[in-house]
Amino acid sequence: MSNSQLSKTLTPLMLWGLGVGYVISGMYFGWNLGLAEGGTLGLAIATFFIIIMYVAFTLSYTELSCAIPKAGGAFEYAHRGLGKHFGFIGGMAQNIEFIFAPPAIAAAIGAYLHLLYPDIDVIYFSIGAYFIFTAINIFGVHLAASFELIITVLAVFELLLFAGFTLPHFEFQNLKMNALPFGYEGIFAAIPFAIWFFLAIEGIANVAEETKNPQRSIYLGFGSAIATLVFLCILTFLSAVGVGGWEKVVYPAGSTVASDSPLPLALGQVVSEGHILYKLLIGIGLLGLIASFHGIILAAGRSTFEFGRVGYAPKGLGRVHSKYKTPMNALIVNMCIGIVALFTGKTGEIITIACFGALTLYIISMLSLFALRNNKPELKRSYKVPLYPITPAIALVIATVSLLAMTYYNLVLAGVFLGILGGSYLYFIVFQKEYKTEEIGEIG
Repeated sequence: MSNSQLSKTLTPLMLWGLGVGYVISGMYFGWNLGLAEGGTLGLAIATFFIIIMYVAFTLSYTELSCAIPKAGGAFEYAHRGLGKHFGFIGGMAQNIEFIFAPPAIAAAIGAYLHLLYPDIDVIYFSIGAYFIFTAINIFGVHLAASFELIITVLAVFELLLFAGFTLPHFEFQNLKMNALPFGYEGIFAAIPFAIWFFLAIEGIANVAEETKNPQRSIYLGFGSAIATLVFLCILTFLSAVGVGGWEKVVYPAGSTVASDSPLPLALGQVVSEGHILYKLLIGIGLLGLIASFHGIILAAGRSTFEFGRVGYAPKGLGRVHSKYKTPMNALIVNMCIGIVALFTGKTGEIITIACFGALTLYIISMLSLFALRNNKPELKRSYKVPLYPITPAIALVIATVSLLAMTYYNLVLAGVFLGILGGSYLYFIVFQKEYKTEEIGEIG
């Protein structure tokens, strides 16, 4: 095996664990910041359309990932369908999403642990998490995926347990309390936090090259993961907001600063902070954050690795560890960038930048699907998106509207995102090399 080839060890069950694991932290924190922007109704409407987008996108993206099962994911699809320039932009948008999501999750891990150990600063927990889970990813994808599956199952169980204790106290009246505080503009302002419910599920595609029988396994993994996540999104939203209104899961008592731990705030409306269930939620709730943190680090490593492997980033990023066959260099570089972002202390802003990357990736991926259908009809497609071209068109339209709305309401952060994308594209123009997908053989 060469020093640029990954090993095949993943099964459909592991892909489900990765797909749900990448995303499940979005149920534990982050989404509640959208309540501060749009209230219950504003976030609910935004989430409704985002769910439609993600279902349509996942069905469409599955066709791409089954037809071209490569570690680069969106980069590979765009390069094949739209050419090297759009390939670079799509791949770089993917890198931004996967590199900026982990520091936001690391901040939440620190916030949850700080509730248990208030004498230790949040930042130490957050940085410690980076070192631990980057190391686990270096030691092997089978170990990483097996660990991810276990903690994902526990995290799903914890959300069901949370709902089991809060839903008996659910009151519909709580959903109507100050439901649209900023009018219909709040719907658009809440979009990035609705996206956070599902952000990074497409990371399944980035481990396609390490999957046994990828054409079948990816289809099963994507489909079961999105179904699980839609159910958990609706359940968590209703059970958290329904016990005391949206403000109770955004602001701690006596504070005007939005919290990174909404589920403990919701549970605090039902039981005291000294209750065993409250402590259990914090303890097991960490697993949901760890599942996403660990899983996105895994996907980010593959995305950055592919950029290095094809020469669109320094070649050293495209090498695998001689013993473990994992993209060690890419994982370490991503960790360093994430820690720098972590020190800004701007969780909401980091989430928004990650969402800019995600939406750009979704748009380019759907355009790639249309292009590949037209230009490469001979491409082997073991799975085809149902109701083509309607399904990918729905994903494309909602993603485009969401990107425009996010830009309007976050002009400075849009500028930061475009600055990173534009600067990296300039590097690409100056140092580019001609890359043909066929250089790294097809994956069977």
